[in-house]
Amino acid sequence: MPGYVVRRLLAGIPVACGVTFLTFALVNLLPGDAAQALLGPDATSAQIHDLAVKLHLNEPFFERYAHWLGGVVTGNLGTSLASGQKVSSIVAQRIPVTFELAAFALILALGLAVPVAVLAARRPGGVVDHLALVASVTTVSVTPFVLAVLLVLVFAVHLGWFPAIGFVPVSQSVAGNIRSLVLPAVVTALPLFGGYTRVLRGDLVDQLLGEDYVLTARAEGASPWQVLIRHALRNSMLGLVTLVGLNVGVLVSATVIVEQVFDLPGLGSGLLQGVNDRDVPVVGAIALIFALFVVVANLVTDLSYTVLDPRIRHGHPGR
Repeated sequence: MPGYVVRRLLAGIPVACGVTFLTFALVNLLPGDAAQALLGPDATSAQIHDLAVKLHLNEPFFERYAHWLGGVVTGNLGTSLASGQKVSSIVAQRIPVTFELAAFALILALGLAVPVAVLAARRPGGVVDHLALVASVTTVSVTPFVLAVLLVLVFAVHLGWFPAIGFVPVSQSVAGNIRSLVLPAVVTALPLFGGYTRVLRGDLVDQLLGEDYVLTARAEGASPWQVLIRHALRNSMLGLVTLVGLNVGVLVSATVIVEQVFDLPGLGSGLLQGVNDRDVPVVGAIALIFALFVVVANLVTDLSYTVLDPRIRHGHPGR
């Protein structure tokens, strides 16, 4: 198992390099000049030239990318072009916000999807199943931005239960931290909830209708709920875990939009700000972190298979 983990992590290195290279290339293809964007429209040509030389913006693309990548290997993420602050400090300040939001949203999505899918699969075609279908299709269809606006209008403006924007750190107030993340987490979680619910419900129904172990359990006197929870749900969790792993990229991209809408100081809003400022070191560092997050999440997904089904052994088929 340790060897497998090392191999998977090493396999993620080309992925991370590819993501950062594409990010660098795309930022450089954006219209406008980074030095001009940093100095503003009133800057003179001489000022723009001097800043470009100072920040090495006049160097060839591959040379700048190689220099940045070499710094990353040695633990130096560089310096922000816009603020002059160490990129590592910027990332360290923003990571906890994004991590909290992603974890909160994932727990919320799974916490809603599993019981709803189980109740829907208990009686296929019943009232609960139809309601679950409507809820899942609706949450998947509504875009996060529109959903965010609707939730803010109802729960922040009219009811005043949660703040519309802003973030409260845990160190300042635990209750305030939770309240500031509820609406962003709901917006992030609902589309995931819709997908998880439909996949898990479909897998549960397929197993209840066609698997031999279900017939055996029923013949041995197990109740319908015991068959559903103890047998079918456990086997269906493999498919759900796979979907969660595949949707990590969706979760990451959702945080970028949600953080911007709710003014959360996380990696997503930092990424958009970096793009606006043509701040390549910041954009590259955040893109690298997102890529590593996806790689690690998929590794955890693979390892979780052995917990759900001990018969699975990576690299040893049939054992």
